Amino acid sequence: MPTPFHFAFNVHDLDETRRFYGGVLGCEEGRSTETWVDYNFFGHQISMHLGNPFQTRATGKVGAHMVPMPHFGVVLSLDDWKALAKRLEDNAVEFVIPPSLRFEGEPGEQATMFFYDPSGNPIEVKGFADMAQVFAS
Repeated sequence: MPTPFHFAFNVHDLDETRRFYGGVLGCEEGRSTETWVDYNFFGHQISMHLGNPFQTRATGKVGAHMVPMPHFGVVLSLDDWKALAKRLEDNAVEFVIPPSLRFEGEPGEQATMFFYDPSGNPIEVKGFADMAQVFAS
């Protein structure tokens, strides 16, 4: 894996954030204070700070979908993606775009799903059967 990225953003409530990122997504909690918490987000470091989340709008056109912008996410192996999709479904997470296949039969074929965290931060998770296709054009 390339070097991990770090992304810091705002959330409304740290207890709610812990339930979602730790409980629902299964991410390991790292350091924290009364105003922020770090998580291992599938090998990357995210830091959630108390504050007003960034504003988003569905302005990103991808195929037939308008996706929330800006958003962040992660690329997983297809097996890990499927396991996470089931975990989200089992926890009744509402999807912006439910688990589906995109670009089928084309370079970069991928599974994708979009959902929001409890503070309204949009997350996309992609799954690839062949990780060599992540940057295919």
